[in-house]
Amino acid sequence: MQAMTVKDSRATTAGAQKRGTLRVVLYSHDSQGLGHTRRNLALAHALTGSFRRAGRTVSGVLVTGVAAATRFEIPEGWDWVVVPGIAKGTGGYEARHLGVQQKDIIKLRSSLIAAVFHDFRPHLVVVDRHPFGVEHELANGLEQLRREHPSCRVVLGLREVLDQPSAARREWTALDLDQVDRTFDEFWVYGDPLVHDPVRSGEIPGSLAHLVRHTGYLSLGRPVRRRTGATGVPFVVTMAGGGSDGLDVTLTAARARLPEGLEHLIVTGPQMPKGDRAQVEAAAGPGTHVVGSVRDALAEIQSAAAVVAMGGYNTVCEIMSTTTPALIVPRVHPRREQLIRARGLARHRLLDFCHPDEFTPDTLSTWWAQVGGQEVARDGVNLDGLATTYEYASELLAQPDNSSQRRTDWTRHAAV
Repeated sequence: MQAMTVKDSRATTAGAQKRGTLRVVLYSHDSQGLGHTRRNLALAHALTGSFRRAGRTVSGVLVTGVAAATRFEIPEGWDWVVVPGIAKGTGGYEARHLGVQQKDIIKLRSSLIAAVFHDFRPHLVVVDRHPFGVEHELANGLEQLRREHPSCRVVLGLREVLDQPSAARREWTALDLDQVDRTFDEFWVYGDPLVHDPVRSGEIPGSLAHLVRHTGYLSLGRPVRRRTGATGVPFVVTMAGGGSDGLDVTLTAARARLPEGLEHLIVTGPQMPKGDRAQVEAAAGPGTHVVGSVRDALAEIQSAAAVVAMGGYNTVCEIMSTTTPALIVPRVHPRREQLIRARGLARHRLLDFCHPDEFTPDTLSTWWAQVGGQEVARDGVNLDGLATTYEYASELLAQPDNSSQRRTDWTRHAAV
């Protein structure tokens, strides 16, 4: 038998590593709503399915700050790490439940996340929206990960609209952009630049533009379940995302006149305060059903005659994967993100848009009557972002290992 050379041995080892389990960490800070976690959950399903079809197993951790997120179904091989919750207070972020000071809640969250990086030893990390998390809670963990496992690829995932440019610039100004550049291999912008380009708008600094890759909207390919308890009666649906600020939209919808022959499903969201939901229930007339949550929002949207919703990224992406007519009533305070998104998509005739100041029961009743029986062809925009993220991840992971350079860079930075 011919002896194996050193070169053969290295090739065999590299092949085994490629066929081994791919470890992924998806982080979201989650101070309000479920949008960040739901975006990462869609990524988890997409990456797992695509790599499995390519012959590679994926195991991953979803890091979230909202305990309610664990009700969502995760792919095989994945698990949750729920860090103590935070909420926006008058003086910044504060503990949502624990009776501790801000610096202590951030320290606790930071330690837990760093332990995930250290002990799970991921090959790929995707950070959602905020480069170093809340109050820099990711900074130490990412720096340690880069030193100990410099071949790990680290990505910043960004929705296509961050906020009005002046607000986005203030956020970037508070960061060390050189540190951002050192830490992240790429920025994945989950949108189509033909609709909205955050580099051109100034929402992403020009000095970081070389990191940006647009994926398209994370719409097509999302898992969908069969509707439960469906009666077969045609219906319209109103959704308020997580629901914490969804009272105005759902209450207005509850007071609108239903078209003849249609029922109305109002999904307030699991985070709507009990008092607010009680108001919506009291306003609901015959044929209107108010629930806190549904098994699968996408299944309801697909089956509905029309959908009314706020303008959160995930809800909009789910809507655009269907032909269901949609009226978006965006949040306009404290961020303008949903307003910018709704206006951009309405310009491309992908959905209809109504400013919340103009949203009344009569306005909604008229819209329902106008769109009845219609379907919306949502073409001309890239909705295949979930498939693209797999392609981008594969390319990143296949790049030559620059471990030595990474280790040198971080050592040099630590010594400064």
